[in-house]
Amino acid sequence: FHRRIFCVAVWAIWGDRNNRLHNKGSKSAKEIGRFVISYISELDSVAKTSRRSSTTVKEWVKPTDSFIKINFDAAYVRGQNKAAIGVVARNEEGSFLLSCSEVHQWVPSAFGVEAIACRKALQIGVHMQWDRVIIEGDSLSIIKKCKTKIPDKSLVSAFIHDIHQLSVYFKECKFEHTPRSTNGLAHNLASEAMKSSRGVYLVGRAPGVAEIQAEIDKVREPD
Repeated sequence: FHRRIFCVAVWAIWGDRNNRLHNKGSKSAKEIGRFVISYISELDSVAKTSRRSSTTVKEWVKPTDSFIKINFDAAYVRGQNKAAIGVVARNEEGSFLLSCSEVHQWVPSAFGVEAIACRKALQIGVHMQWDRVIIEGDSLSIIKKCKTKIPDKSLVSAFIHDIHQLSVYFKECKFEHTPRSTNGLAHNLASEAMKSSRGVYLVGRAPGVAEIQAEIDKVREPD
């Protein structure tokens, strides 16, 4: 604490000296002292807020207004070019409509498999003939690319093009980013597919490990 006071005080005195040299006025010793105390208090307040924010775990939120929320995620083994995707669709009651996982070979990057997972989420929505969907994943880069209409020129441009083409089949299609903590169900599906080297396609339910995660989500779901 005393070291912080010393450092801030030296910084404040140095700044006051520069102000005097450039004819911008100067502060009295009391004013500098009050500034140092105020500045340290502000730093402490910011630190407390940051700690509270970092420990706040957001939870999966049910869709509203007759939307179907389709979460996607991916797992990737670097060096083997092996990947798996997980997709789960739920309605406004939080009930399972469909769960799916696939194993993919020769995928060049984790970024690429996230795009594949996102495309699969839309393909499922189109196949099931859902009108209003929310496509939700924890890959911020992929979600941003899906939201923009500017032609993509990255290594996943072909997948993003497919996603844009598929999105026009819905009356409404929203892309939303979510933290990993709220995307556990899709993540577990992808991880289990990677471990077992096989995928699943289940209508109206999810595999055992995903069902356990879903029950946890329901307990955490705010009223």
